[in-house]
Amino acid sequence: MGETVCAAVEAAEDMELTGRADPAFGTTLEEVLPSADVVVDFTRPDTALGNGLACVRAGVHVVIGTTGFDPTPLKQARPAEGRPRANVLIAPNFAIGAVLMMRFAVEAARHMERAEIVELHHDRKLDAPSGTAARTAELMAAATGGEPPPIHSVRLPGLVAHQEVIFGDIGQTLSIRHDTIGRESFMPGVLLAVRRVGDLAESPVVGLENLLF
Repeated sequence: MGETVCAAVEAAEDMELTGRADPAFGTTLEEVLPSADVVVDFTRPDTALGNGLACVRAGVHVVIGTTGFDPTPLKQARPAEGRPRANVLIAPNFAIGAVLMMRFAVEAARHMERAEIVELHHDRKLDAPSGTAARTAELMAAATGGEPPPIHSVRLPGLVAHQEVIFGDIGQTLSIRHDTIGRESFMPGVLLAVRRVGDLAESPVVGLENLLF
């Protein structure tokens, strides 16, 4: 994902890639922060929170695509003295189709009796359930006032990112599914977030839907 994001930023006419933080190449986040307006984080659940806090303290906006961590400390994060206000946008999924899938599932949840979520990802994904599935269940529960639907996680080689929300009611079923074929599908959402994160009225904000609807 990091390589794909860097390529997308380099190809965008209104953006400039000012640095790449990658421990594998000996480059730290602290080294790239001074020249950055926005940082995009696709790392690991055990490092994403620390990266986000470092960005806020440095007065640099941050877009986080990593899931599987508790973002609560970001609500209390403040920039260091003399640094500008920095916003945080956390998006479990940047694919526009996936965001639409979540929105359609919320609408269907209001009218169908029960639902379950099946999410399928590549075998290198560290968190289960996925952030997308957890966010979908959270939004569905908020819409109905009931319990979130059960989530079933599958991790297999050959998969990228897939989710199906299956609804059941008397004499009928309804399935809403989104399939990610390639990581390029996330890039329009990532670039949208980079362009808009500085304009957020509050921070942190969870969900790309806040920029679309």
